[in-house]
Amino acid sequence: MSKKHIHIVSPSGAIDERYIDMASERLRGWGFRVTESAHARGHYHYFSATTEERFADLQRAFDDDDIDIVLCSRGGYGLAQYVDRLRLNPKQLLVGFSDITCLHNLAGTQGISSLHGLMCKHIATLPEDSESLQMLRDILSGAPMRYELLQNYQPLNISGVCSGILRGGNLSVMCGLRGSRLDIPDQGRGTILFLEDIAEPAHHIDRMMHNLRLGGILQNISGLIVGQFTDCKEDDRFPGTIYSRIHDMVSIYDYPVVFDFPAGHTERNIPMMFNTKTTLKVGPERTLIYSEK
Repeated sequence: MSKKHIHIVSPSGAIDERYIDMASERLRGWGFRVTESAHARGHYHYFSATTEERFADLQRAFDDDDIDIVLCSRGGYGLAQYVDRLRLNPKQLLVGFSDITCLHNLAGTQGISSLHGLMCKHIATLPEDSESLQMLRDILSGAPMRYELLQNYQPLNISGVCSGILRGGNLSVMCGLRGSRLDIPDQGRGTILFLEDIAEPAHHIDRMMHNLRLGGILQNISGLIVGQFTDCKEDDRFPGTIYSRIHDMVSIYDYPVVFDFPAGHTERNIPMMFNTKTTLKVGPERTLIYSEK
């Protein structure tokens, strides 16, 4: 049986090429065949390459049926410059997070599953026994997504059970796509929504959450998974915390909500299979999430 083929691309910001070397070595050690795009190690101002070069690299990857998994090396910014021109390959698994939310939303418009998961830096540097790394390895090897997470008491959680299509990613990127054809479909109906962010002021988070509220998304979703808001500093001028303000906003609705979910811009970033039918069960002591694919 031939090895699964992972192809590394850099569709947004430039990356320290040492992370590509180390991640490739680890992935090969797991039994994968690893290749990379022409500009995966490139540097062009902030980006890995020009807009046209990044577009060409990514489209070539999607057009190559020999590639099983398209792994984005890092996020940052840049996909919004050309994401609307891309054609995805339903036979491939796309992997990444942060700015890669653009591609997850694109995949959602085409009914294609994609994986919100670790990219090259953390694949390269996390210890081999890392929970997130082992979960990623399992899913890349074909295991289904099923997690039962024991958690510290989280008084903001709202217990319940729901099923829907798991969608979401980086809150800032998602709000940047609002009003476009890459927006959350059907105003969020039938969606279990996952949210995370990094280095955004508290009032920016509040404004973006109200964007989702005013647009009908928060009213219509089936469930909410609130991940990590890394380096998003609280502001003493506002009452409560980022999490408590989100809770106050959604507690009037009748769906389960889990806070402090271990996914986002953190080392504990468990993989989540987007654009698939998913069940979420939130209880007082544990959270269960699993996909039907």
